[in-house]
Amino acid sequence: MRASGAAIALASILAAAPTTAQVVSGALAGAGTIPGVNPNSPIKVLPVRGNIYVLMGGGANITLSAGLDGVFMVDSGSAEMSDQVIAAIRAVQQWVEAKTAAAAPPVSYGAETRNSIIEARRADMPPKPIRFIVDTSIAPDHTGGNAALASAGKTFSGGNVAGQLSDVGQGAAILGHENVQNRMANPRAGQPAFPTRAQITDTYPTDAMKLSNFFNGEGIVLMHQPAAFSDGDTMVYFRGSDVIAAGEIYRTTTYPVIDVARGGTINGVIEGLNHIIDLSVPEFRSEGGTIIIPAYGRISDIADVAYYRDMVTILRDRIQDMVKKGMTLEQVKAAKPTADYDGRYGATSGPWTTDMFIEATYKTLPRGGTK
Repeated sequence: MRASGAAIALASILAAAPTTAQVVSGALAGAGTIPGVNPNSPIKVLPVRGNIYVLMGGGANITLSAGLDGVFMVDSGSAEMSDQVIAAIRAVQQWVEAKTAAAAPPVSYGAETRNSIIEARRADMPPKPIRFIVDTSIAPDHTGGNAALASAGKTFSGGNVAGQLSDVGQGAAILGHENVQNRMANPRAGQPAFPTRAQITDTYPTDAMKLSNFFNGEGIVLMHQPAAFSDGDTMVYFRGSDVIAAGEIYRTTTYPVIDVARGGTINGVIEGLNHIIDLSVPEFRSEGGTIIIPAYGRISDIADVAYYRDMVTILRDRIQDMVKKGMTLEQVKAAKPTADYDGRYGATSGPWTTDMFIEATYKTLPRGGTK
């Protein structure tokens, strides 16, 4: 199923919600765009499940929850792509609002009717703005759009009222772990400081933070994963939709990226992948069910993450064994411990090469034989 290449017309997908198998297999990729999205734009918009959408091509994958409450974003992409990202978000909002305005009876949000918030939308009402942006890490392809996207939004504290994205008086809130905010406010030597508007406005220092109220009809939980890509990684779990935005803990395109200088470790990455697997529930025989959105690459399910976890664990163990034998970094590289996976995940050039992965793994493994 994961290798499926079947072409699915986006019009039929929007008319009827896609099945888990269709979404997870990646068959939506390249299928088209939501009405209003410029077909020539580098930003591709994929519907995932319920109110959840993914924007690809604006830097790291951007996850959106778009609905009656506004927009909740996971990551903001690269700075140079901000205008295209905002245009894509507008198109998603207009599509969602049009569907809601045409719905009869009015949409009712709540947990099995224990909540009865009802709001009818008219076609002439402007979309509600971006309310929240979550920074899953400090990486520039995840946070570069913070200033522009936050300025294009408006927090709940400013009043839960309708407003145009481009005509609001107060920016969206930016959420993230306090370790990320500390690094934004105190950059390393030689690195530029983050503008105030681009910095996290609401931090959490603990293992997790729950959004204080339902947003677009579901609970949202931010979960800190220590010492994975960095020491400030956040995963975002949309509980009602059963979708996990994994950030840099998981990607389908390369070996794991590990920012050693910011506290990242190979063992932390594996623990993060195991955390995703623990949270996920398959629909049938390890396929479907919980949907996982990686930092880069295709939409996945628990089987995809488990395969990736197994691969990373095997490579960790190989390099750990070489470390125990006293091999130097150059000797480990020469031994090519990743050779049987390089065709799928390796690279000899670009921002993250196989040698970089081996070096980061080697440097962050404990000495003395313990894992």
